Amino acid sequence: MGHTATAQAGSGGLTATEHRLANGLRVVLSEDHLTPVAAVCLWYDVGSRHEVKGRTGLAHLFEHLMFQGSKQVHGNGHFELVQGAGGSLNGTTSFERTNYFETMPTHQLELALWLEADRMGSLLAALDDESMENQRDVVKNERRQRYDNVPYGTAFEKLTALAYPEGHPYHHTPIGSMADLDAATLEDARAFFRTYYAPNNAVLSVVGDIDPEKTLAWVEKYFGSIPSHDGKQPPRDGSLPENIGEQLREVVEEDVPARALMAAYRLPEDGTRECDAVDLALTVLGGGESSRLHNRLVRRDQTAVAAGFGLLRLAGAPSLGWLDVKTSGGVEVPQIETAVDEELARFAEEGPTPEEMERAQAQLEREWLDRLSTVAGRADELCRYAVLFGDPQLALTAVERVLDVTADEVRAVAAARLRPDNRAVLVYEPVAAAEGDRPDQEAPADSDTTEQSDDEEGARQ
Repeated sequence: MGHTATAQAGSGGLTATEHRLANGLRVVLSEDHLTPVAAVCLWYDVGSRHEVKGRTGLAHLFEHLMFQGSKQVHGNGHFELVQGAGGSLNGTTSFERTNYFETMPTHQLELALWLEADRMGSLLAALDDESMENQRDVVKNERRQRYDNVPYGTAFEKLTALAYPEGHPYHHTPIGSMADLDAATLEDARAFFRTYYAPNNAVLSVVGDIDPEKTLAWVEKYFGSIPSHDGKQPPRDGSLPENIGEQLREVVEEDVPARALMAAYRLPEDGTRECDAVDLALTVLGGGESSRLHNRLVRRDQTAVAAGFGLLRLAGAPSLGWLDVKTSGGVEVPQIETAVDEELARFAEEGPTPEEMERAQAQLEREWLDRLSTVAGRADELCRYAVLFGDPQLALTAVERVLDVTADEVRAVAAARLRPDNRAVLVYEPVAAAEGDRPDQEAPADSDTTEQSDDEEGARQ
């Protein structure tokens, strides 16, 4: 089944066609002959929200296992073949999906499609105790290096656990716990693959210097014989009341460079007009050096060295507004918190100025253009809208919905949601660590410089 590639208003002339194989695999193609490269992106509709208690981290662990070989590609062969052909690749896991992607010279596109099909159809042929133990150790070491032994490294984990109540599917983050990683068995991994790594639970996008007819023929050739699977259970309900109803608070005493105030606000779900409005609000308040919080705390008061406010968009649960302020010198957190609340109250009363509104919309438009300007970014966005919202065409017109939001809507959502009784707060207080407890290296908790994984999508700031 296919759809005509007609450029929509606001799409900048970009087009995409949709197709579906008999086994349920959704395919999205988008031609772009500007450069001789093509991007392949495969989103599986599985993330940490699909995990059950006692088996957290399995989605992320399995992302690593997908690079351990398949029936016809042994060991590290996926990396070797792609990089040897002049391409790049990676995979990431979030609350709501797991994705894999390659960017290849055009003449090597067929190789990337064959590789992705081989591991979708035959990974279990190579999955054994040795590869399981190998990648379990890799993920556990990743947790140590990027979370447990890094200043502020567990902040994201602590705040999500506060913002989403016990038992909620988003209560735990994709990295998982050490105990659950240890408890995962080879049969757990095999059952996970059979359930979620099926063509009818995936969207494949191919963007770039492609011949659509030839590309679709390759997709049918390599993916068409992979059987579908109907055993997937829908994710647990992630809905919650609009407001938390109280301020949740935790003080963390750790060996950190400076005091910090971090907070997560419960905000509207992605895909809604209210989410676009709150994105604009957070951009005005904390999106860069021209934002209100940066001007107040860093420039004027000089009580902070950094102040940002970003949005973590989530489709299956309330999104999170992520506030992050690092204090300057001996400044106490209550002083920072008072200033933040003053700025939020003023914004809720007055809303953005016309100049702030124009600047925020231009900033979000530029970010959207940046994502769609590369074949890899466009492939990822097409998959995102197909998996989370059912329609990849929405990726091409997303900015029009942001530009249509009014200043009154921005003020209203800020007044309703950016309140002290609708946030989870972490206060970091520095303590000196024993010499043997100091981390060997530092890395931000939401980064990943390995070839294989980037297990959380950080809030934009």
